[in-house]
Amino acid sequence: MSTELLIDSAQNGSRIALLHDKQLVELHSEGMDNQFKVGDIYLGTVRKIVNGLNAAFIDVGYEKDAFLHYQDLGPNVNSMLKFTKMVRNNNYNNYLLKGFENEPEIDKIGKIEKVLSKTNQVLVQVVKEPISTKGPRLSCELSLPGRFLVLVPFSDTVNVSKKIRSNDERKRLLRLINSIKPANFGVIIRTVAEGQSVTELDKDLRNLLDTWEEGMKKLLKAKSRDKIIGEMSMASSLIRDLLNESFDAITVEEESTYDQIRSYIRSIVPEKEKIVKLYNGKVKLFESFGIEKQIKSLFGQTVSLPQGGYVIIEHTEALHVIDVNSGNKSNQESDQESTALKTNMAAAKEIARQLRLRDMGGIIVVDFIDMKKADNKKAIYEVMMLEMKLDRSKHTVLPLSKFGLMQITRQRVRPEVNIVTKETCPACNGTGKIQASILIADKLEHDLEHIATIQNVAKIQIGLHPYLHAYFTQGLISQRMRWFFKYYKWIKLIRDSSLPVTEYRFLDESGEEIELQLVKSETE
Repeated sequence: MSTELLIDSAQNGSRIALLHDKQLVELHSEGMDNQFKVGDIYLGTVRKIVNGLNAAFIDVGYEKDAFLHYQDLGPNVNSMLKFTKMVRNNNYNNYLLKGFENEPEIDKIGKIEKVLSKTNQVLVQVVKEPISTKGPRLSCELSLPGRFLVLVPFSDTVNVSKKIRSNDERKRLLRLINSIKPANFGVIIRTVAEGQSVTELDKDLRNLLDTWEEGMKKLLKAKSRDKIIGEMSMASSLIRDLLNESFDAITVEEESTYDQIRSYIRSIVPEKEKIVKLYNGKVKLFESFGIEKQIKSLFGQTVSLPQGGYVIIEHTEALHVIDVNSGNKSNQESDQESTALKTNMAAAKEIARQLRLRDMGGIIVVDFIDMKKADNKKAIYEVMMLEMKLDRSKHTVLPLSKFGLMQITRQRVRPEVNIVTKETCPACNGTGKIQASILIADKLEHDLEHIATIQNVAKIQIGLHPYLHAYFTQGLISQRMRWFFKYYKWIKLIRDSSLPVTEYRFLDESGEEIELQLVKSETE
């Protein structure tokens, strides 16, 4: 399976597409103001203790106080509180915890008011981004993820991923990490560490220790609400978690992001640096790779299946419901059971992809087409389990019930990706009546004349729907060629299927949008 990462940059942030065999499986957006990412560590202040919830509300700078439950304090929270207080009072400057004496662990079942009190300053880590009307969810059990290891301060235990099956390999990794890790730091060995040399593991551990030390230096003079350690960009964290031999291309549209990612890969896997490419195509990156078209077809309420059939995805307040339908496929199979099995097989694969793509969380109920044979029901369950192995979010899949329903629970730590694929006409705003479509070309030409002559912009680009692009470029003496003879400027036309047919954008040579500057009359 080939894996590609596409990073499409824009003024207000970037979009990141993960492809498996050219098929879109994950889509992430990262805005310029995207604060409170999972993994960020803040210096927070306790605002309120709620005994009934056994939880506290912490001020980390979000418009609503973040939520911290007793179960998320972690067993070593008293050690962390003691360390924070000592550093803040300038009584301790050995940030790598050498000689630090840990406090006893807290009870698994206890009361939060025995641990925290109002106005306490506490180091907290975001484990769930703000979703809907809720603030971030926090934990005091701090962890710093690396490529092969996860560093856990104020702990001393070393754990190995359950997905590493070999006993010999587990013992080797435990022995290696115990020999190189400093005291008062725990380590979780990730699945991708299997087979790695001590040199690679030590390098990853040193990088994590450096990150921790830099963050703790900030803690001395930090103010409440300050970010102490920030998680890396979404693109870099995806590369860190997913980079393997199947990764064969990372294509970036913006040069500074390209330099950043290339530098990061050079630091962790120098031999993979060559897979990072800077995109210089004439059309937008997502347009060139067909991602815009995939987004339009995959984020609607109805999603088509290969060779017929479709699924309908409904979102309610309490859960997500997915209905599988055979469509016209019923005419292609010899009997109803075969039709149901083949359609359900295709649906299971698509549903697993949709869960990742939309980052759907909570309870998902799938209504598969009814099948009578127990073996067929088991086959659908096995396919779903196999496809869900690629999902990095925690999840549980239950076998089909006698009613043909499958229940899935999936953890969500970020707001669900929700893209509206139905377009509201920009001319009528949904009323159903628009200016005659034949006049859109005249309007564009009128605006172009203003920008080319009155505003005298030297190099002009126009982003427009492919239908308009075809209209202006057709023929030997096309309309664009006539513009060249009229304005003595070559107008670059960029296909953009994300735009409605009756909408267009004027851009300068750097890709910035050109605002139409209307000239006021002398009587005004």
